[in-house]
Amino acid sequence: MTKAELRKALRAARRDHVAALPEQVRALVFHRPPAPLLDMIADHAVIGLYHAREAEAPAASYARFFAERGHRIALPRFGGETAAMEFALHGDPFGESDLVTGPFGLQQPEEGAEIVEPDVLFMPLVGFTAQGQRLGQGGGHYDRWLASRPATVRIGLAWDAQLVEELPVEPHDMALNAIVTPTRLHGPF
Repeated sequence: MTKAELRKALRAARRDHVAALPEQVRALVFHRPPAPLLDMIADHAVIGLYHAREAEAPAASYARFFAERGHRIALPRFGGETAAMEFALHGDPFGESDLVTGPFGLQQPEEGAEIVEPDVLFMPLVGFTAQGQRLGQGGGHYDRWLASRPATVRIGLAWDAQLVEELPVEPHDMALNAIVTPTRLHGPF
């Protein structure tokens, strides 16, 4: 199966999985990072997250959790559809008043937000393996950003239904240090 075919099948499985979850259950998951994951994160690390869309694993509670612990929170920001991904401070993870709609329809920090480099990066994904391989959306934005920042701690957030036996891996694909699902922590690897 090609990456494009796999993405299509996994997106459908993810969408069906999330649609089958009662709203009360969705509100409870991804509320607080698992304790072993916190051991991977330095006290003053800048935390990179994302504003979830569609059926992606939600990250908003993690933003609030880390903000309450004194971490600076950053979200991806794009200056245009052909611009490189950068990370900018997200100063209001409780009200999200500092977010605007950017290219690709993503919620991102407004133009004047300070550009920062996350030490820890929580990423959305389409699929993953139990060994830490990740299949992203297909744009390569995270892989390109991480290519020059290999020391960044890379953590995926996913639904259990996104776990697959294997993925077609290319040299530029960046493996994850851990993956969090509603039922378990895969890794650290």
